[in-house]
Amino acid sequence: MPQPEAKSSIQVIERMITLLDVLAHHQDAVSLKQLSRETGLHPSTAHRILGAMTASSFVERAEPGAYRLGIRLLELGNIVKSRINIREIALPFMQTLHGQIGESVNLGIRHDDEIIYVERTSSGRSSVRVVHLVGARAPLHATAVGKLFLVEDGLQKLREYAKRTGLPGFTPTSLTTLPVLEKELDRVRRHGVAFDNEEIEQGLRCIAAPVRDDSGELVAGLSVSAPAERYDAEWIPLIKQAADNISHALGHIPKK
Repeated sequence: MPQPEAKSSIQVIERMITLLDVLAHHQDAVSLKQLSRETGLHPSTAHRILGAMTASSFVERAEPGAYRLGIRLLELGNIVKSRINIREIALPFMQTLHGQIGESVNLGIRHDDEIIYVERTSSGRSSVRVVHLVGARAPLHATAVGKLFLVEDGLQKLREYAKRTGLPGFTPTSLTTLPVLEKELDRVRRHGVAFDNEEIEQGLRCIAAPVRDDSGELVAGLSVSAPAERYDAEWIPLIKQAADNISHALGHIPKK
């Protein structure tokens, strides 16, 4: 049976969380009277807890009798964000997607003009030499994940990329001219997913969807790669949902 002191401490913590939730819901400072009303706490109780939270910078007084979230929460949030390992966050969702589709699921991040594959679930079924191995690199314009980042760059940076790299080809279907690549990126922009039609390796097709962090920045691409004869357009909503789930786990909230 819990001791009265322990029960009282837990109750205080619960009340602190309730106050923080209400403060987070409001953009402007909130009066003690309104906080009391929305939390159901007696004004004297709310005032006492807010005083302790103000002393530790979890809450700050915006003006006499009004409160808002404090800088300490931002500091702690930045620490949490710096410790997030996108591979660890993404892997459970990748494994679920792998179970649904039965093909290789890849997680790629950008480094300069290349995509680096940082995680992969292997299907073990491929008869082609799949390039999406952990640690492998591939040019942006020749991969589905890379095209997501090129769309994000905009036209001017795309032209700079094309001039810098020369858009080398790897297969007969590689996109090696700027007009053709621009047309393909328009398609990516419209559909919200990107495709690799045997452009980096013959016999291998790929679909990728964007993964965004809490600031909305594109931080990775989630892709499914499979031999061309097993490619199925019905995978698209599953891939998009898995990518959205990872984004949500990273704190991304889509704009309405």
